[in-house]
Amino acid sequence: MFEAENLRDWIGLAVVDQSDDKVGTLESVYFDTSTDKPAFATVESGVLGGKKLIFVPLDGAVVAPKHLKVQFGKKLIKEAPFIATDGELQASDEPAIFAHYELPYATGSGGERRLGRR
Repeated sequence: MFEAENLRDWIGLAVVDQSDDKVGTLESVYFDTSTDKPAFATVESGVLGGKKLIFVPLDGAVVAPKHLKVQFGKKLIKEAPFIATDGELQASDEPAIFAHYELPYATGSGGERRLGRR
């Protein structure tokens, strides 16, 4: 995993898949509320009038000078849950994001959300 201290510097970087195919542009990062570590990125994708923010896990991601490389294929990413560019992630949508990537999902012991945007 990568260090998160320069997180703001990564916004606007190209996001590429495991084969170096561009998926979109890094828009924001969501942290796991239980560990305070980066967990998912939202990637801006689409054309004018049809842009959306797609969720992609950051586990195993690598930051390079000109891009962020994630460990999932472009097809899987493009089919992932998304929100509108001016939208907000709803707590009820979190489980579907994890399920899409076959990742385990659990809320906090008091039912707290799993993802928080920074």
